[in-house]
Amino acid sequence: MYVIADAHLGVAPAEQEQLLWSFLERVGRVRGSLVMNGDMFEFWFEWGHVVPHTGVRLLAACAVITERGKPVLWIKGNHDCWGGDVLRSQSGAAYVDGPWTGELAGWRAHIAHGDGLRPELDKGYRALRAVIRHPWSVRAFKLLHPAWGAALARATSHTSRNVRPRDGGEGLRTMAHQTLAADPSLDVVIFGHTHIAMLERKSREGGIYANPGAWLDEPRFLKLTPERVSLCRWDGVNEHEEVSIERSGR
Repeated sequence: MYVIADAHLGVAPAEQEQLLWSFLERVGRVRGSLVMNGDMFEFWFEWGHVVPHTGVRLLAACAVITERGKPVLWIKGNHDCWGGDVLRSQSGAAYVDGPWTGELAGWRAHIAHGDGLRPELDKGYRALRAVIRHPWSVRAFKLLHPAWGAALARATSHTSRNVRPRDGGEGLRTMAHQTLAADPSLDVVIFGHTHIAMLERKSREGGIYANPGAWLDEPRFLKLTPERVSLCRWDGVNEHEEVSIERSGR
């Protein structure tokens, strides 16, 4: 089981995109499945059957994986939250407006992209999100010519991509620990969004908080097996484990 997040295709460096294609090809060949935890695109929107061209190759790569019988779970982020019929039908992914809770490689997992979860720091963003995701706002945006709409989105989306969280990721880390404490059945909580890779156990026998960081910055991913959760790096050919946490006896 592999987890990636925050590729921001459309603005990602060419070398990071090439590493993503080779990584997804690898996922399609090995045993397991894939979770994409939000912000895989810098911008995604569907004007009927018209979509941003930067998304075509990712949808095709996902389709190869799903057609081989390997499930792909795609959690909406704040940059790729406007997916619809084209994304679902062409990728074959289960496209979910998180959070999602279920079994991953034998671990009881809770997954969310992480945008809007911090109680105080995200108050303003939550209000904005309610507006831009409202069906009336979506209908209004569809009235724009795709070239104009995409240009407008690119002009405004860089802020959330370029600005690192003011709290250094501590807000989502705290939320992960609170989620683990509130539901003792959980083994692992997985967030993205912060662009800060992290893997830690809440306590000696407690659950795990994991964040793969941003593929945009470094080709890192999480790998879950029945025995461990690992933070790994992809070099284009092989995966390299950087740190791992073994399953506890709890």
